[in-house]
Amino acid sequence: MGMSAITKIAIIEDDLMIAQMYRMKLESEGFDVNVAANGRDGVAMVQTQQPDIILLDIQLPEMDGATALRNIRALPGGHEIPVIILTNLGQQEAPRELDELGVEHYIVKADLTPRQVVEQIKSILGIAPAAN
Repeated sequence: MGMSAITKIAIIEDDLMIAQMYRMKLESEGFDVNVAANGRDGVAMVQTQQPDIILLDIQLPEMDGATALRNIRALPGGHEIPVIILTNLGQQEAPRELDELGVEHYIVKADLTPRQVVEQIKSILGIAPAAN
């Protein structure tokens, strides 16, 4: 059995409590999770880790989410990675350029539980939900 099938997820989120909450939930589902607490570190992490999907906050220190995403899209292979925006801003308040940068999904943190976020990730990646 090839172990390379483990899905890698990058979380770029400056609220570490939220980041850890998602990390624990995702790791319990068998994902390999890396967290960066600011936009600049997030771009570097994506470059080295080559994640399968990215959860990206918009309001980040060092480099905001839209700028980080622009930089990620410029990386080799970076334009192919699905990105979920994780934010407390409404979609109307979000930087307009996010749409141009190719966002797969837009999640308002307050609206969804980590479990629901996991379901979104699985559906984007085409992973069938666990039968239970």
